[in-house]
Amino acid sequence: MVEPGECMGIELHEPIFVGARPVTQVEWTAIMNKNPSKFQGGWSSGLRPVDSVNLFDCKDFISILNSGDNEPRFGLYGSFRLPTKDEWEYFCRAGSSTKWYHSDKDNEIDEVAWHAGNSGATTREVGQKSPNEWGLYDLHGNISEWTTTLIDDKYVTKGGSWLTESESTKVTADRLFVPSKRSDSIGLRLIWSPN
Repeated sequence: MVEPGECMGIELHEPIFVGARPVTQVEWTAIMNKNPSKFQGGWSSGLRPVDSVNLFDCKDFISILNSGDNEPRFGLYGSFRLPTKDEWEYFCRAGSSTKWYHSDKDNEIDEVAWHAGNSGATTREVGQKSPNEWGLYDLHGNISEWTTTLIDDKYVTKGGSWLTESESTKVTADRLFVPSKRSDSIGLRLIWSPN
């Protein structure tokens, strides 16, 4: 659970629960009965983040999750959704003030991220790199994550991906896409917020 607070000028007013990892191919397939991902090869592909999903696909996935989920968690009722850009940066930082949640040094990015320099031109199984202070994995690199923040008719994705350079994986780096964009570098991370 991410508690309300302030970090680097971003305030969180209500608690949210954040997925420790991006949504994987096996999780997506269990709900949607199909796997749109480009990187499906190999025995461990189900543990890779789902990719090639646009914002509308993500909303359909979340709608199905919420339609079958009416049980309280921790005594609270709530629903799944995508984070905003500010929420994403808040839980990515986990109280840090550096370019990446663990460091300002470019030569230390491999500790936390799969990016163009080390990914082998593919997504990787989630959870292999070091997590942030709150136990969240793959916030830098591997798969860029949709948010609900709209800027100039495009939606912000966060985190960079397996095909971006390290600068694009910084906490503050934004990439903008139309909601219909499907790319093998874009996926999602869920949050659950109490009603």
